[in-house]
Amino acid sequence: MICYATHTLSEYLESLAAHEPVPGGGSAAALSAAMGASLLVMSMRYSIGKGKSKVIDQRFEKAMVSAEQARALFLTMISSDAQAYLDVVSARKSGDKAVLRVANREAAKVPVQLIKVCKVQLKQIPFLKKEANRYLISDVIAAEIFLTAGLKAAQAMVEANQ
Repeated sequence: MICYATHTLSEYLESLAAHEPVPGGGSAAALSAAMGASLLVMSMRYSIGKGKSKVIDQRFEKAMVSAEQARALFLTMISSDAQAYLDVVSARKSGDKAVLRVANREAAKVPVQLIKVCKVQLKQIPFLKKEANRYLISDVIAAEIFLTAGLKAAQAMVEANQ
């Protein structure tokens, strides 16, 4: 089983650039989404207790838990997407069309889940743009860009695996 979670960023990027089937676009989509979720968490950590109401702070805390869970899930998806694609490559080599259909269907599950989780996290952006620490609004915007990039790249992977 592939595990990129313990690779350095440099090692991962070297693998991404290599003449190897994985990691590829789906894995990179998960990395992008993980960066977005990480920026959400950071912006909320800097926003809690900064003079907003207790209700706003509670909403930050709830949203932060969600973003932390998303970040952890995205981190696992970096590897699980690569493994799913290796299974597709193996199925292609087998020449068995039924096995390939199953492998393609399984490979689409990771980006489908990534899309769903990105959409949930993107729903937090308007609240954060309004209520987050004003010095971190550019980080919130960067989070939105990374989550959107992850979502769009994942959509391309789903289409490729149909």
